[in-house]
Order: sequence, then C-alpha cells, then structure tokens
Amino acid sequence: MNKELHNHHHDDHCSCGHDHHHDHQHCGCGCDHDHHDHEHISHDHSHNHDFDNISENDQRIYIVEGLDCANCAAKIERKIQAMPEVKAASITFATKQLRIAAKDPDSLLPKLEKACRSVEDNVKIMNKEDSIPAYKSPKKGFFKEHTGDLISISAGILLFAAGLIFEHTGILQPALLPIFAAAYLVLGWEVLFTAVKNIFKGQVFDENFLMSIATVAAFCIGDFAEGAGVMLFYRIGEFFEHVAVDKSRSQIMEAVDMRPETVSLAEGDEIKIIPAADAKTGDILLVRPGDRIPLDAIVTEGESRIDTSPITGEPVPVKASVGTEVISGCVNEQGLLKIKVTKPLAESMVTKILNSVENAAAGKPKMDRFITKFAKVYTPIVVALALITAIVPSLITGEWSTWITTAITFLVISCPCALVISVPLAFFSGIGAASKLGILFKGGLSIEALKNVKAIVMDKTGTITEGNFSVQEISPEKGFTDEQLITIAASCEFSSTHPIAVSIVEKARQMNVSIEKASSLSEISGMGIKAELSSGDVLCGNKALMKAHGVSMENVKDPKGTEVFIAVNGLYAGSISISDTLKPDAVSAISKIRSFGLTPAMLTGDNAKSAADIAQNVGISEVRSQLMPDDKLSALKDIRKKIGPVMFVGDGINDAPVLAGADVGAAMGTGADAAIEAADVVFMNSSVESIPQSITIAKNTNTIAVQNIVIALFVKLLVILLGFIGFANIWAAIFADTGVAMICILNSLRILWKKY
Repeated sequence: MNKELHNHHHDDHCSCGHDHHHDHQHCGCGCDHDHHDHEHISHDHSHNHDFDNISENDQRIYIVEGLDCANCAAKIERKIQAMPEVKAASITFATKQLRIAAKDPDSLLPKLEKACRSVEDNVKIMNKEDSIPAYKSPKKGFFKEHTGDLISISAGILLFAAGLIFEHTGILQPALLPIFAAAYLVLGWEVLFTAVKNIFKGQVFDENFLMSIATVAAFCIGDFAEGAGVMLFYRIGEFFEHVAVDKSRSQIMEAVDMRPETVSLAEGDEIKIIPAADAKTGDILLVRPGDRIPLDAIVTEGESRIDTSPITGEPVPVKASVGTEVISGCVNEQGLLKIKVTKPLAESMVTKILNSVENAAAGKPKMDRFITKFAKVYTPIVVALALITAIVPSLITGEWSTWITTAITFLVISCPCALVISVPLAFFSGIGAASKLGILFKGGLSIEALKNVKAIVMDKTGTITEGNFSVQEISPEKGFTDEQLITIAASCEFSSTHPIAVSIVEKARQMNVSIEKASSLSEISGMGIKAELSSGDVLCGNKALMKAHGVSMENVKDPKGTEVFIAVNGLYAGSISISDTLKPDAVSAISKIRSFGLTPAMLTGDNAKSAADIAQNVGISEVRSQLMPDDKLSALKDIRKKIGPVMFVGDGINDAPVLAGADVGAAMGTGADAAIEAADVVFMNSSVESIPQSITIAKNTNTIAVQNIVIALFVKLLVILLGFIGFANIWAAIFADTGVAMICILNSLRILWKKY
C-alpha cells in the first residue's frame, strides 16, 4: 500500500515552487512550520478514538468463538468495557473480533471469558493467530455441520404434525398435551435451560427468557399447539438466521482474505509445499499459471501477465518479467514464474488488506452506535407493553386468554437481534465491496460521512495527473547553452525525490552532462532552491523566488505550463518547461462526480495557467492555484463554508493536514506514508475512477443500512399494532423477529453482489 514513488512529493508548488526534500535537509517539506500546528476542521474521522491514544503494546485482538447473536455481542462488549482493568474494548460481530486495551491483556483472558459466558455459555476467546476462520476450515457439508439442529427440528416437526392431525381428526384427544409437550421439549429444552441459567445471571430481557415466557404462557392458557408451534418456528427461524449470518460473513471475508495457506518453495530442482507463514524473505517460490501471487516478491525467472484487479480493481493485466515487483493477491495469468520473497506473510499486501478491512469493521458508524443504544431501551419498553397488555385489558374485559396471547406476541417481537445486526452487516458488506475494487475504507464513519459530502476537492499532481513529469523545452538566455542550463538545474535538484526534480535530473543524464555537487544548498518553502555552484550563486524555482531575490524578468513571458526558472549571480539565466500528463480516467471520473450533483474542485501550488489548462481539460471550474502549503487548508475551509462538507483527495506529505481537516480524507495508494496514515480512505490503484466508485458504495451502504432499520422497525411496530387490535398472531411475531433478521442480512449482501 505504501509505495515509494511519491514518498516525498509534497505539493505542486511549481513553477518550480515545489517543496523539495533533500536527504541532508531537516524537514521533508523544507518549511519552518510544524505540521501539527494547523487548525483542523472539527470532524469525526473513522478511527476508533477510544484506542487512539493507547500504546499498541497494550492492545490485543482476540477471536470470540461461539458468538452467534449480535445483541449478545453488544452485551458482552458493555460488560468488558465496565471492567476496571480495561481501558477500551470493542467487539465486532461481523468478524467475531474482540479488540481490547489493557496493561496486560493476556492476563485478563480468564476474566474476559467469564464476562462472555455470563451472557452466552458456549463462547470461547482465542488468540487471533491460533484460530482458523470458518471460511478457511475444511467444509463438512451442510448436513454434517448442522446435524444437531436438523435432528431436533425434524423430530419436533414430526411430533407437532402428529399433534395437529390428532387435534383435527378428534382421535386420541387425551394424548394431545403429552404429544405437544414432547414436541415443545425436543425443540425448546435448550432455550428453557439457558433462560433459567440467565435469570440467575440477571439477564431478564434475554431472548431465551422472553421466548420461554411466551411459549409457557401459551401452554398455561390451553393453546398447546400454539406453544409448541411458536417454539418450532422460532427454532427454524433462528437456524436460518445463523446460517445466513455465517454465509454472509464467509462471503464478505472470502472476498477480502486472499492469504495463501501454503506456498511452493523451490530448493534447486525440488519443490516443497510449506505453510505460507513459514516462508521467509529471500525464499524462492514457484507460481504456476492461474495461481495467486502468494507473497510480496520480485520475479527472478520467467515472464507472464499479472491480473492486479483483486488488489487494485484495475482490469488491465500488466506485464511481469525478471526484476518486476509483484504484489501478493494478484493472479499469474500465463507463464510459469519463480519469485523471490521480499516480505513475509504478516507484512505482505494480502495481510495488510485483510487487517485494514477487519479494523475498518471495528470502526462503528454513528448509526450503529445509535441502534445499539436504542435496542437497550426498545426491549424493556416492549416487555412493559406486553405486561400492560396482558393485565389491563383483561381486567376490563375479562378475556384473559385473548390478551395474554397478544402479550405473548409482543414478547416474541421484543427481541432486538434484527435491529442490532441490521447496520453493522451492511457497513461490513460495503467495506468488503470497496476492498475488491482496491478502495480501503478505514472505518464505518468514513462511509457514513461520504454520503453527505457536497464537494470533491483534489490535489493536482499525482491525483488528477500522473505525476510523471518530463522536460519539454529548455529556454536559455543569451550567454547560456541548453547543456549549461540543465547542468545548473540538475545540480540543484540532484538530491530531491520530487517528480519535477527527478525529471530534470533524468534529462541531464540523457544529455550526458556532468552533475555537480553543490557546496551549499538551502530550500525556500513554496519557492525553490538557493545553491552555491562553481558557476556562482544559483536560484532555481518559481517566479516568486526570482522576485524575492530581485532578479529582473521583464522580457520573460508568462509560463505556458510548469516552468523552472534559473538565475545565476542575480541575473536571469533561462527556464526549463516541464509537463505532466492527465490520468486516463480523469475526465470520465470527474464527469461522474458532477453527475452525482457534487462540485469538483482543485487545489494546487502550480501556476495559474497550468492549473487552468488541466482544470479545463477535465471539467473543473472551482480552481485555486499557486497555493503555499499553509494555504491549502484555508482554501479547503473556504470551499467547505461555501459549498458544504468536503472530501479531499491527495498524495503528498503536505497534504496530510488537509486530509485530516476534510470531512473525508482520501489518499492515493502511491502517495506518501504520512498522507496514507492521515486519510480515511486509501485508493490502492491511485485511480481517479476510485473517487466516484467510493461515493457510489458509500451511498448504497448508507441506503441499505437505513432500509434495514426501517424494515426491522416497521414490521415489528406493524405486528405490535395488528396484534393489539386482534389481527396478528404469534406466527406473525416470529416473522417479525427471525424473518426480518434474515431479510436484513440478505439485503446487506446486495452491496457485495452489485457491480460498481
């Protein structure tokens, strides 16, 4: 993810006011201010703030096995957060991960398991490294995997059917109670047993307790078939809900977990199959046609075409030959390759992407936190309503059986699982769908915030353009030659890794001129460089640099594009014209942004003419040019005030404050580490097309999350209302509980299945 190409590309401050980074200089941007002194626009980024100021050494991630209920996960999270030894804790139901911060997390494992089991008995906490994800373990087959559930449900169905036959034919009437009771116990003994245990744990509003009360009440008022039938359909609904949750988890995780289990190690002529985690840096691996590149590596033998779409979303295969760096997760399409491992499994791209997705799932959006809080209030309210419904109308009308049945309906509906699962699974699907396109969201909050943005503000170089500068024209003044001018400029720029500097040095090498080492060199932020060479005191930078040092440029025309001006001993010596190229998808991507009703804008340090040309070519009318590093955040705030919430897309070190200050900050994957760290979203393939794709995914995710909430609440409230006026029975209540949960799960998966 952290490419080296632009690691020190700070800003577009040309011509040539780009902020250079020289290996012997103090600051990456060559400026005097402290980046942290910027005034950031107040907004909530997607990082989990509870963990932000806690050392990573005090944090652990565990896998919580046996966690089948989203509401139970929320309860367990609250119990762990309440422990005095715990600084912060978060459970992500979608990934079964418990992230905890404490002085010595491992020593707390027995206490953590006790807290888990106080809510759900079968829960076990495991180290992440020791656990095998369900989607990676050998498939047992559907029937083998669910044998116990299928046997008890099948036996319950047979007994329940027999009871119904006897009831409707009028035969063996005395046997009705024993048959329905047997069906009830076969189906519900575990629910009853768990309910009794949970009462002693103080969990009165547990779903097992609520279901037990509802069904026992049905037996007490003589509705034997109703009591057994409710338990039967509850078990069937729960079964399909668990299957749906497991399948959805598997589909999402299989889409993002491209880690290999084994690799083919080449030792001379021998090929050994070893666990991927055992492969070390320097090992030679064999990759056959059709196989994934298992680890980040460099090709040592063979030639092929590599499909990078699983990592970057880019559909066009790229050529790979000896010396080519290849990224894990990509697919070898044609030839047989031998590759030398450059990063072990834990540091390879496939693991970084998986960790990024899992960490993103842990960053809970505001909608999720609201629903979790709402569920805590919702259940007691509905239970209280059930109690009132059972007693008050019965005292008035005397129809105890009717109103108790209605109250049972309310109890069944009071389980909040469908509500609690509706939001996180939608956001997790969105994160998974984005990762397949090479878009890494760092949390649900960034997806949530992206739906509200009104303007997309972009850096120019490396974002809208390729950032691959090349010298187009050398224009020396009288007394200087092309060779002399390029020599002077290259000697100033030699230590810089900025793309403009690299292009000048590259041109000097093509012209076979010797590059001189400066006896002294200093950088002037946003303007250029001052150096001492054998030819004298040299200035190399933009017009502002020339003006600041009193260099006369009376006869110099306005630059056509990006130009570097050179002065020697206070006299103007000439200019070097440099151009950049648009990214091939820039025009279509910005057109899509406009079609969404959003305002595209560009902030650049480049000169006004060059910025205006690029903006006109791609269709951007809102342009701010010749910006110093400090000016970008001010310009962003101005656009934000005028248009509304903004997404900023950049790739330079000096973009980090602006990325942090935007409502949503997005970094190009080929950008500087500081920019990637500060961003909420990373575009792995550095494609402009990723911007509208990310917006589409964010809007779909938010829409489906809202749909899930509306569906769950509407159906539950509708059944409560219909039950109160006598038009809904317990079967409708079962649908409002487990049926709605399944609808929400399947609705969430639509995000993953859709083509973007």
